[in-house]
Amino acid sequence: MDYAASIFNEIDRPDTSAYNVMIRGFTMNQSPLEAVLLYRDMIEHSVPLDEFTFPSVLKACSRLGAVDQGEQIHAQVLKRGIRLTGFVGNTLIHMYANCGKIKIARKVFDGLTERNIMAWNSMFAGYSKGGHWEQIVKLFMRMRESGVGFDEVTLISVLTACGRLADLELGKWIADYIEINGMQKNATLITCLVDMYAKCGCLDVARRLFDRMGPKDVVAWSAMISGYTQARECKEALNLFHEMQAANVEPNEITLVSVLSSCAVLGALETGKWVHFFIKKRGLKLTVSLGTALVDFYAKCGSIVSAIDVFMKMRVQNVYSWTVLIQGLASNGQGERALEFFNMMQDKKVPPNDVTFIAVLSACSHVGLVDEARCLFASMSRDFDIEPRMEHYGCMVDILGRAGLIEEAYQLIQNMPIKPNAVIWRTLLASCRVHKNVELGEESLKHLVKLEPMHSGDYILLSNLYASVGRLEDAMTVRSRMKRRGIRKTPGCSLIEVDGVVHEFLSEDDAHTHSKEIYRATEDMLGEIKSAGYVPNTAEARFDAEEEDKEVSVSHHSEKLAIAFALIRTLPGTAIRITKNLRVCLDCHNATKMISKVFNREIIVRDRNRFHHFRDGQCSCNDYW
Repeated sequence: MDYAASIFNEIDRPDTSAYNVMIRGFTMNQSPLEAVLLYRDMIEHSVPLDEFTFPSVLKACSRLGAVDQGEQIHAQVLKRGIRLTGFVGNTLIHMYANCGKIKIARKVFDGLTERNIMAWNSMFAGYSKGGHWEQIVKLFMRMRESGVGFDEVTLISVLTACGRLADLELGKWIADYIEINGMQKNATLITCLVDMYAKCGCLDVARRLFDRMGPKDVVAWSAMISGYTQARECKEALNLFHEMQAANVEPNEITLVSVLSSCAVLGALETGKWVHFFIKKRGLKLTVSLGTALVDFYAKCGSIVSAIDVFMKMRVQNVYSWTVLIQGLASNGQGERALEFFNMMQDKKVPPNDVTFIAVLSACSHVGLVDEARCLFASMSRDFDIEPRMEHYGCMVDILGRAGLIEEAYQLIQNMPIKPNAVIWRTLLASCRVHKNVELGEESLKHLVKLEPMHSGDYILLSNLYASVGRLEDAMTVRSRMKRRGIRKTPGCSLIEVDGVVHEFLSEDDAHTHSKEIYRATEDMLGEIKSAGYVPNTAEARFDAEEEDKEVSVSHHSEKLAIAFALIRTLPGTAIRITKNLRVCLDCHNATKMISKVFNREIIVRDRNRFHHFRDGQCSCNDYW
């Protein structure tokens, strides 16, 4: 371009064609500002403009995001009576859509007397950029009705929209169209099909398509990994990521965000730390999306110091970044610090959203800050114009219930402006179980049976409540009721990562390849802590277990098996990190405190509600969970 510009500058009076060539050259060679400046020079020298001048300079405005200049050029097009057809109309649509003026782009589109496929595709691209997925589907329906043919570019936009909207019916129609018209060789199109099926929950179909593809680029790998992550098939996502590494395909930001999300769910600290190392090694920019995913990953693995460190190094933090950190601090038992960051967020003029308030109310719940929670709940609508949702009322019921204010929690439910759901009543029932309030516990179950009659945890909570106050016959009756209705308790499941591999344990399960060794290690571990004063709490055993088998039953809870496995497979002094699908039971909580002291290990357990950091016989929750 430098040489071309030197020749152009030697021309005494460049004509329209010469200017057009140079403007197009600057635009194509990523020098859009020079293109716009040359267009201005063209006007100042009264060089005539034609229909070939405008498309290139409008593309330059699009790349610069210079919508004001684009509007002026649009006005000049109209003043010169140039019809908005072909390239001029298409590039106007593209310029407005790319600059975020999607409504004006649509007005231009609707005003075209003739629309070729490029005009339709420009409109689809604009809607895609703005995330207007429903508009894409509606426009595609109109395109089909109008009889305009469509190409691969059209289908890529529409398939992406189908994935975002979970519109499987239209997605399947496009899949059939691709097969009938022999478009299977277009790798980008097949990648979009993989993405669509994955996002619609058809992971088997997506995987078959993926496996049949030839050489796969990073986009294809990312689509499949992202699909597994969104479907919470996180072990499959990490397995596929390891295959991607073996295939020597370098991940991009989308891949890394998906992998970090899966690591966060599984508590796979080592794999996530590798991703962080890769980001540093490659000098990747810590974007809001990538930075927030890292903060979330570290927080959900119990490494809250690392989460704060990443957050502080992010150049830009949005409301989601702040919310993720506040929620992470809350889950890790640092409620007061979570409130400090909430106040910092307001000092930085970042307005909280409704999810932020769920996070900060959770912080109050985990450390028993009742008065602070009442103030925050009141400030939502008063100071931030955010109407409390079901989740916010659930947090308040939990806060009041945990603090023993059962009657106040019940009155809050009675006065809610929306009908309480099962989670609200279940939260109250859990508090009644802790504080032995049988009357309101029974009232809670009445509502729960109507809302979710097959939820096993509700019956177990009431049964345990009866047992705790000595009403053993009533406890047996509730359990019998469960059995008659065919309601089974959700089995406890614990995950632990060792040497980059995630191992899964179920209570009283022998499916693991090294189960005999693990059960021997479990017995040895329990023997050690019994010598130090641990007494098994057989009240936490399976209700159907015989009396002599109850101690064995409680000894083989999933987290005990996982901890025993970690003790024999990791170096002394190494921290043990476990993720559990249910709330930690009282016996496992007491046993883990003792194990941390006897074996001199830090043990971090993430249960359904929060993190427990066990050190030297103590837990970060202070037995308040």
